[in-house]
Amino acid sequence: MTDLTTLTATELLDGYRKGEFSPVEATGAVLDRAERIQPEVNAFVRLLADEALAQAAASRERWRRGEPAGPVDGVPVTVKDILLLKGHPTLRGSTSVDPSGSWDEDAPAVARLRESGAVLVGKTTTPEYGWKGVTDSPLTGVTRNPHDPSRTAGGSSGGSAAAVALGAGPLSLGTDGGGSVRIPAAFCGIFALKPTYGRVPLYPASAFGTLAHVGPMTRDAADAALLLDVIGVPDARDWSALGPADGPFRTGLDRGVRGLRVAYSPSLGGQVAVRPGVAAAVRRAVERLAELGAYVEEADPDFTDPVDAFHTLWFAGAAQVTRRLRAQQRAALDPGLREIRAEGARYTALDYLAAVDVRMELGRRMGRFHETYDLLLTPTLPITAFEAGVEVPAGSGHRRWTGWTPFTYPFNLTQQPAATVPVGTDDDGLPVGLQIVAARHRDDLVLRAGHALRDRP
Repeated sequence: MTDLTTLTATELLDGYRKGEFSPVEATGAVLDRAERIQPEVNAFVRLLADEALAQAAASRERWRRGEPAGPVDGVPVTVKDILLLKGHPTLRGSTSVDPSGSWDEDAPAVARLRESGAVLVGKTTTPEYGWKGVTDSPLTGVTRNPHDPSRTAGGSSGGSAAAVALGAGPLSLGTDGGGSVRIPAAFCGIFALKPTYGRVPLYPASAFGTLAHVGPMTRDAADAALLLDVIGVPDARDWSALGPADGPFRTGLDRGVRGLRVAYSPSLGGQVAVRPGVAAAVRRAVERLAELGAYVEEADPDFTDPVDAFHTLWFAGAAQVTRRLRAQQRAALDPGLREIRAEGARYTALDYLAAVDVRMELGRRMGRFHETYDLLLTPTLPITAFEAGVEVPAGSGHRRWTGWTPFTYPFNLTQQPAATVPVGTDDDGLPVGLQIVAARHRDDLVLRAGHALRDRP
């Protein structure tokens, strides 16, 4: 019998449609898998077994009647514990959040999934308030890599990445303010998309402002397109949300990359030292796209590392999200979060606006770049997964997580769509990701290119 935890959402839906298995069977298999992996990888804050099985039973009846509620009816989905899920506390990886609140709203993306009949399996782990590129917190401890539990799953959507990689649900909702769906997806060997800012509404608004995106974490681009079609619709609670998309993102996935103009930047013009095993795997994937008909040339976007501007915006956000905490609560924060919130609290309004100026100039440069190139390809990360439980790799010389994520956060500043695609492993057998970036509003091109690389050695 087919192991239902290995199937994509698209494959599960096909099986439901044909009557080969039911949402109850799929959900039961996913819950069993989640319970088995939890002691080793620590991907979940909580599992919602009874609710999930009830939702699956209702879905089974809709499928029997031939009346599915929506495009993901009966598909098991997990949700990062940054996003509201009605009836359950959203603790954000922090002991400072009171779990006894009313918790009577769904986040927009969760609401759309519920309306579409998705089965909500559980909440996944995050670092405290999603502040860093690895997943450990004072509340839930360390989340580990499914390929080597001694190593990090990445972050801040590390629990979601580990869950998808290990078969504990084919779809997950993550958030990305500086790489937080792409970093763990690359480390764990799955697909993830940071859509154009506003494509997926966000409520409550993030303290990190318009750096923060909601995005699909899946096994492949087809499932990401499916999920984006469900969650990428307006919600009145988010004043910055985009209007409806021009059409389904699933449409046109098979158009391929023939004729697309593609820039390959292996190191952002020599600014980033990329490990040889990572560089080799990424280059092979780029060559495959050229074989599929893309016009590929090595070309670097015209910008220098905007990390100082990013830090100003990010650290100020950390100060904002923690500013109402009592002294005792602040003392219990993740030590790294305490450090950056203190630094962020010292910034002036002029410091913040100067960072916004850098951001706007970066956006202008990337807008001009994409007048020449449809896509930009880079490594997602210059390294593979390192020791679990630390913010930076030992001996790296980096002080903060942004030191080893120079390919990801620039595109939060510019609000462009950016995905990571698994493209092989390094010499240690650890996953490597290729990052695909397009101009704002061209999520379709990112998904097409990611889909073109599916199942190719």
